[in-house]
Amino acid sequence: MVDDLDFGKATAKTVTISAWVRSSLTGTFSGALANFACTRCYPFTFSIASANTWTQISVTIAGDTTGTWPIDNNGSMFVIFDLGNGSNYRSTAGSWQTTSGYYGVTGSVSLVGTTSATFDITGVQMEIGSSATLFDRRSFTHELSMCQRYFCKNCGPDYPTPANGFAYGGPQSSTGSSGTYSASSAYLPWIAFPTTMRTTPSVTIINC
Repeated sequence: MVDDLDFGKATAKTVTISAWVRSSLTGTFSGALANFACTRCYPFTFSIASANTWTQISVTIAGDTTGTWPIDNNGSMFVIFDLGNGSNYRSTAGSWQTTSGYYGVTGSVSLVGTTSATFDITGVQMEIGSSATLFDRRSFTHELSMCQRYFCKNCGPDYPTPANGFAYGGPQSSTGSSGTYSASSAYLPWIAFPTTMRTTPSVTIINC
């Protein structure tokens, strides 16, 4: 999704962060959207009017047209909810900040300043556009299939790897795969992926 946002470009898209929150305290709370290096931060506020009552919040943020927004496995961005940062880590709400490390808004509720105060949150999502939609509840099967587009593991009995680099099992292999025998009687299985992979996969031979 982060790649689709076009952050750091003139075509950066507006996003909306939504969630359900509940706190023993009331007032104006805050948070921030930040890039992975926290050199670009957008502090925002949201209100909780009734204590210990689930409240749906929604914050719309114009996409950042500058800054560095990496698209890799190390990380791209943070959605931060401020439960009591010091003044050095708070700023004004409603605009992209160029100073590093602003995670909340000056004057917002500091949960950690009240003994035994509580804050609960669920159903957090961020989506392209200016309005929040219902939380996307997916089945375990759907989530697993989406993850398997990036990685899957297929294990058979613990057989040594032959000199030619092929992984092989025996006819009783727990992979349930079909295959052929080489001239040396090694079993060369054809492994079926559980779903279509995102891109051409690399293969690592392991003993399970």
